[in-house]
Amino acid sequence: MHRTPTHIGIIPDGNRRWATQNGLKKEDGYEHGLLPGLRLLRAAKQHGIKELTYYGFTVDNCKRPKAQVTAFSDACCKAVKLIEKEGVVVNVIGNTSSSCFPKKLLPYTERKSGDVVVNLLVNYGWEWDIFGGFASRDIPRIDLVIRWGGMRRLSGFLPIQTVYSDFYIVDELWPDFKENHLDAALEWYSRQDVTLGG
Repeated sequence: MHRTPTHIGIIPDGNRRWATQNGLKKEDGYEHGLLPGLRLLRAAKQHGIKELTYYGFTVDNCKRPKAQVTAFSDACCKAVKLIEKEGVVVNVIGNTSSSCFPKKLLPYTERKSGDVVVNLLVNYGWEWDIFGGFASRDIPRIDLVIRWGGMRRLSGFLPIQTVYSDFYIVDELWPDFKENHLDAALEWYSRQDVTLGG
């Protein structure tokens, strides 16, 4: 029987490495991650995926040089505007009381539902989430996490929702996203024995 995940988590890693490999400044890589995000969303909709959660940036990422912080913050704002045009509901989750949270995104922080939902983690921190009263409580369990860039770690990505997630690694860097990356992840997921501990 073919199994399709309802909710996929996306860790779009490798923007800075991609920029360096292509002769650009590290902060220039984030802009090149916008179109891959749209292409993945469109492909996921075709597969019948009902919810996607993208990792935008973390509280810890804000320790990077100011040019990079500005670049990934601006990229998240642009991403929300682009995603909105795809006819889906957009929710933003993150520490809004921090100066690193883009104020333009405050209107998106009250959770809404719809046929297809996209969550974007912006200035997100797992400690802020869990010890702050489980701020992400309205985000449902994630079936499959896909991480680009070759790293084998969750990097604090929604630790409660991912407790039983399957985890698929794509070695290519995020700006080099291709639709067949998603196809391969979904085919792999369909062969996993998901028992949720039972």
